[in-house]
Amino acid sequence: MASNILDKLEGLVSRFEEVSTLITDPSVISDQKRYVKLTKEYKELDDLMKARKEYIQLLGNIEEAKNILANETDADMKEMAKEELDNSQTRLPELEEEIKLLLIPADPQDDRNAILEIRGGTGGDEAAIFAGDLFRMYAKFCEIKGWKLEVSSANEGAAGGYKEIICSVTGEKVYGTLKYESGVHRVQRVPATETQGRVHTSAASVAVLPEAEPFDVEINEGEIKWDTFRSGGAGGQNVNKVESGVRLRYNWKNPNTGIVEEILIECTETRDQPKNKERALSRLRTFIYDKEHQKYIDDIASKRKTMVSTGDRSAKIRTYNYPQGRITDHRINYTIYNLAAFMDGDIQDCIDHLIVAENAERLKETEL
Repeated sequence: MASNILDKLEGLVSRFEEVSTLITDPSVISDQKRYVKLTKEYKELDDLMKARKEYIQLLGNIEEAKNILANETDADMKEMAKEELDNSQTRLPELEEEIKLLLIPADPQDDRNAILEIRGGTGGDEAAIFAGDLFRMYAKFCEIKGWKLEVSSANEGAAGGYKEIICSVTGEKVYGTLKYESGVHRVQRVPATETQGRVHTSAASVAVLPEAEPFDVEINEGEIKWDTFRSGGAGGQNVNKVESGVRLRYNWKNPNTGIVEEILIECTETRDQPKNKERALSRLRTFIYDKEHQKYIDDIASKRKTMVSTGDRSAKIRTYNYPQGRITDHRINYTIYNLAAFMDGDIQDCIDHLIVAENAERLKETEL
């Protein structure tokens, strides 16, 4: 085991030295796309080099302690060596697990911001109300994480909640955390609209997309057709006075199918038309990026059993049972009975369990 891990780490030393040199090269620094990619790789390799240094040190400590115990007669020296041996042998397997996880290639999307889309599914008014509850849950979670959530468009339900709400989330490792939420969320409860007190089942779908950087996707901005319209709102002074809402139409050829699709995006979030245009463009980039990466996502899905991070967005991933106060995540058979806290944004523990399951699957793919 030790030699296997060391071999893998040794193989990365020359790459680390190469990347360290490259990120100081002015021609690399001026190529923004390449520079961003290399600095990210440098950070990952730097973590591995620190772990390698500690690993070599531990193996040396163990050998030295064993040598002292075998050949030394001084009782104090032997006692110290025994303590060193115990500590090092306890730390070694822990460090090996840490290194194994560091050696799994990180999902290149994980560090990105995300676009979060929530849509009421089957169940009419109650589905829209549940979509609103999910939006509130994610808004609270983002607040806990110190992330910034901005709504870019929302279509409210007749009895409350949302038929559809789309937001952008910015912060650290947003997509890597929220990607596990993509799929169908099912709720079982007595709806506010139910007079007989019967439990109904309805659903909402959540899609989390990695936000595209401007240089990820090529868009011919001259071919975008823009419309403006008056943005509806909560009443008051500014409603319908100015045409701040924007609608974007763009014809895009899907490289995977060769079919030309018309993409239509509306943004009504702010009363500032240029800001709405900027956000609509960001959503267009993300939409195209997501479509172009669907093949990559499907490839992963075919390899991995738990499929916690990607795959079929129509799969039922989680049930929220109100009468029992229970949450069940069907992908990893995770059940807890703290529904109220969960709906208040306390979802990190569930995500942590999904990350562990995902890493276990990914470890199986590597030889370690």
